[in-house]
Amino acid sequence: MLSDPDKRREYDAERQFARMGGGFGGGAGPGGGAAGFGDLGDLFGSMFGGAGRRGGQAQAAPARRGQDLEVEVTLAFDQAMSGAEVPVTLEKTEACPTCSGSGAAAGSSPRLCTACDGRGSVGRDIGGFSIPETCPECGGAGTIIDDPCTDCRGSGVRSAERRIRVRIPAGAKDGTRIKLKGKGGAGARGGPAGDLHVITRVMPSPVFTRKGDDLLVEVPVTVAEAALGAKIEVPTLDGRVKITVPAGSQDGRTLRVPGKGAPKLNGSGNGSLLAKLRVAVPSSLTDEQREALEAFAALETGDPREKLFR
Repeated sequence: MLSDPDKRREYDAERQFARMGGGFGGGAGPGGGAAGFGDLGDLFGSMFGGAGRRGGQAQAAPARRGQDLEVEVTLAFDQAMSGAEVPVTLEKTEACPTCSGSGAAAGSSPRLCTACDGRGSVGRDIGGFSIPETCPECGGAGTIIDDPCTDCRGSGVRSAERRIRVRIPAGAKDGTRIKLKGKGGAGARGGPAGDLHVITRVMPSPVFTRKGDDLLVEVPVTVAEAALGAKIEVPTLDGRVKITVPAGSQDGRTLRVPGKGAPKLNGSGNGSLLAKLRVAVPSSLTDEQREALEAFAALETGDPREKLFR
């Protein structure tokens, strides 16, 4: 008898629940169920939403939320820094306008599935208790459409191309996710629409490199400016700003200018501008420049490479 798959499943299930009953301080009852549990149909009816052996009050299958969608938009660096409104084209499902999402043809409506009383699931008896399964009559929908809508073929939804405009906040980074609630796919059985997730792809800037909320800019300085110090202008997102190069600055030294970096997405101001000094050595010299540098070299003392040989 146990070679039959259905009988085998019943046997295994009965043994499992007999052990469960023992774990709660009771043995197997005279009906073969677990003592102290009462009717196992009632137990499973409450666990699985009324799909147990004794059934329950008819209740329509739950609505289903629509699918979330994801789309990428490409922005110029300046757009990402200042914020922009960009058009987005996407393919999405929406409620069929012909049947208003019901799936039924005009003049008709879906009827409650009598096989599952609208629950979308039915109970299958296994050894004295019931396991819920998707209703084979309605496919889990809880309703049956006898006369389906010809435009959506009874699905209640249809695919459509939509063009919307999305506001990108100032300071968006490469990979920033913007959620538009309810702009995704249509829900089923009156369920809410999903969300639309817009992912930004920011093109690189020819001047700035982003470091979190800071912006790095490499600033060439002359040998004289680095050695003697100077006041120079550097670019920012909103124009030029003057900074002081300290005397004796080495190549690669970074000077910080607070508040001149990228806008913070939380709206709490801007990061810093990081001006990285690059000492520009002339590739050719005039006679006067050469004489001046030779005179300077004659006055230099010490060997800058001495520490390499210690």
